[in-house]
Order: sequence, then structure tokens, then C-alpha cells
Amino acid sequence: MKLTEILSALDVVDVKNEQAVDITGLAYNSRKVEPGNVFVCIRGVKADGHKFAPSAVEAGAVALIVEEFLTELAVPQYLVKDARSSLAALADAYFDHPTQKMKTIGITATNGKTSTSFMANAILEEQGLKTGLIGTVVVKIGDKAEPSELTTPESLDLQRYFSEMVDADIQHVVMEVSSSALELDRVGSVDFDIVTFNNISREHIDLHSSFENYVMHKSKLVTRAGADKVAILNLDDAYSAALQDQTEAQVVTIGVESEEADIRCTNLDLSTGRATFTVAIARTIETPQGTIPQGDFTVTLGTPGYHSVYNSLVAIAIGLLCDASVETIQRAMENFTGVERRFEMIFEESFKIIDDHFANSGNIDITLGTLEKMDYRNLKLVYAIRGDRGVTVNRENAEAIARWAPKLGLTEVIATISKSHVTAKDVVAEEEKAVFLEVMEAAGIQVHLHEELPDAVKEGLSRAEEQDVVLLAGCQGMDYGAKFALEQLADMQPTLDREKLFKPLATRVAGV
Repeated sequence: MKLTEILSALDVVDVKNEQAVDITGLAYNSRKVEPGNVFVCIRGVKADGHKFAPSAVEAGAVALIVEEFLTELAVPQYLVKDARSSLAALADAYFDHPTQKMKTIGITATNGKTSTSFMANAILEEQGLKTGLIGTVVVKIGDKAEPSELTTPESLDLQRYFSEMVDADIQHVVMEVSSSALELDRVGSVDFDIVTFNNISREHIDLHSSFENYVMHKSKLVTRAGADKVAILNLDDAYSAALQDQTEAQVVTIGVESEEADIRCTNLDLSTGRATFTVAIARTIETPQGTIPQGDFTVTLGTPGYHSVYNSLVAIAIGLLCDASVETIQRAMENFTGVERRFEMIFEESFKIIDDHFANSGNIDITLGTLEKMDYRNLKLVYAIRGDRGVTVNRENAEAIARWAPKLGLTEVIATISKSHVTAKDVVAEEEKAVFLEVMEAAGIQVHLHEELPDAVKEGLSRAEEQDVVLLAGCQGMDYGAKFALEQLADMQPTLDREKLFKPLATRVAGV
């Protein structure tokens, strides 16, 4: 391929050493440059790609995309204002605009991106479609899957995945879209057909400098959608609802509490932890991406949790827009058993053990709100304090627990800093631990604090009695919690069927 064939995708400000060159691919990491590549010099948070341009040229790069000319290098250089967005545009052009050849569905939310994407994928697969899936847990291309490195890959990697999907005759792809990907323009040239904004709460403030910036970047998925697209918004979330007037896309709304939503949940029963409800669609909705027929139908979810109701409503809307039948949706939702560590019931016999990633105050509200609707005796909360997220996030998480404590009869918490089971980037700082303890003390909640995760889990299990719920709650610090809990159960109750007991770990990516 000639470089000139894809340069029209860029807004080139100036050129140095211009000459016609054949190219073999693109690269943004100098260590991955191959002969004939174009190297895009991206200024990142920790490193400046311009400093690695000489290494890239030495490895065989035949041209550079730069934000400043590098006079010591003789290869063609194309000056742009923003190399990162240029990479997205160039990658899209190089792979011949793959998302224009598929129905591309983008899902953003503080909580529920992964579960919603898996649910939507389950509906599409139940419909008999060959699908692609990109997100926090996995990149799936038809029947092939590999663990993810990022929720939303860098634009070049993303477009390569899309191209592989087109080559595999995939016509529907569902992907999670993170706030970082929106801020860093990784999805800048992705042609989304359906976008969703499920909810937002405080998270990643350290990455975006303020909650307002976080909301702004998160909203781009919807505000940038064109008139031939569909945006699915949640009327029960104020930030999502506010986007109705900020997009050219046709809006389809969902809701549990709102009576104004296009697609509503009614007759909700959560007594077992797994929801049964009626999907009520008051009118036929014609959209550029498909028709949602008027009508009511009952759905029973295979995944537990109040949050699963919201996730399923979004997935159901996606399924209907992709012509899935009601029967297909009902089967898919009942058979889909969930995503690891998302209100995952890992043990359901004399008592229940629920594993939840408990990431932020919004997630905590949803999880504990679900428990309030369930039938059980007592709650035993084993909580991994969140490391490297700062005092604000940990204060808000602790305050959320304290708010729910009286409703759940929670007078004590078993907590841990998971000292030996987090990586360097998730270590709990003294001030993070201190603010958690401060809030708990102010709320009159007794804390049993352990340095090590296995000790905390062991105490939680030792206190569990018949009909209780043990909640393993926390992000990275609780990733290994389920493994330790099931191992300890096997020791405590030797008569348990070990194959059945350890089945929840069989397909795990984290904490095994």
C-alpha cells in the first residue's frame, strides 16, 4: 500500500522530507515497529513517542507522523496537531473502515459496561449471529477469544480487531467504551450504530482531574452520535437522561422507576436475588437502526442483582433493534449466568456467598440495594479497601456502606488491605485506610481489620450461619477472594462436591 492512499484521512499541517513510500503497517510502540511501518509519535502521560522515533526508524519505519519535526531524521515526516487522534483516523483508513461494514454497538457506564455487553452478545448469539465482543474481560472474534489488556484497546489495536472481525464474516460487534478511550480518542474513527449511556458515578477522577471532566468525556459517546444512529439512555440516571437533548441520534429510553421510559421494567420480583419482571413497551419505536415493536413480555434473569435489571433492559433494547425475537431474548436472558465478580453467586447451599467488585459508591448502592430486596438472615460483609484511588473515592465508598448499614442490619465489617494480593499500582495507602476507618467509626460500625485477604475471608466464613449472605466486596484487592473462600469451604465441609464447588472458578480470568 502507498502511504498516499491513506494520508487523506489526516489533517496534515506541514510535510518534511516528502517522498512516495510503500508501507506495510502502522505502529505507535517503537518496540513493535516492523520494516515498512509508519510510526506515529504519540505524547503520552509517561512517555513522548518523539523520543523513540530514532529507534523506530532504525527498526525500519519509513515515515513518521509527528507533532514537531525531528530534524535529525531523514525519513518523510507529516506534521499534525494531534498525533493520537491521527493514529485513530489512520488506522481506520489503513484497515479500510471496518466498522462501516458491521453493526457496531458501543456501551459506556461507570457500572455495568461488561455485564451489559455480555448480555447483548448473548442475545445476538442466541439469535444465531456470529459476533464480536471487546471489553474489560475478553476480546472475542467469533469462536476465538483472548484475555483483554485494556477495557478499550488503543485505536490501532482496536481497528485491527475490527478488521479481523470483518474477515471472519462478523456483522455485529458489541464493545465497552471507557472514559479513558473517549478522552484519548481511541474510538475517534469508530462508526457506532447504537450507543448506550447506562449510568455514571464517581470513578477515575484521578485520570480526568474532576468529576465534571469525567462526565464530559463519558458523554462524548452519545453527543457525537449522528442522526442515523440510536442512543439508548437511562431515565433513572440524571446524567444519562440529560443527554436526550444533546445528541442528534434518535433516543430510546429505558427505566425501572421512570414511568416515561420507552422500555420499562414493571412487576419486578427480586426476592430470590434473581429478577423476574415484565418488559413494557408502550409504543412501536421506529429508528434508523431498526424497529422496536409495542408489547409486554416477561423476562427471568439468570444473573442476580438489581443492577442486572438495568443492564438487561439496555441489552434487550439492543436485541430488539437487531431484530431479535421476544422468545430469543427470553431464552438468552434466562440462560446467561453473568460475568465474573459482578454480583456473582459462587455458593448457594446452607448460606450464600456473593462476589462483587464494589468499585465505587454507585456500584455499592446498586449491590446493597439488591441485598435489601433479597430474603436472607444476616449479612457478613468482607470488604477490600480500594488501593491507589485516593481519599475521596475511599471516603465515598465508606459513606455508601454506612448509609446502607442500618437498612441491612450491618453493625460490623470485616475489612482488609489485601497486602500480599495486590500489585504495586493497587496498594492501599495509609490515608486511604485511615479515611475508611474514620467513616466506619463515625457511623458506629465495628471494623475487624486484616492485613491479609485470606484471613479476612476466613473470618467471614467462620461467622456465616444458615440462610446468611457472605458478601466478598472489593475491586483488585478482592480478586482472589472467591478462590480463598471456596478453598476454605472445601476444608470446612469435606463432604461438598468439589467439582461443583469450584465450578465458578473454571472460566475465571482474575484471581486464579
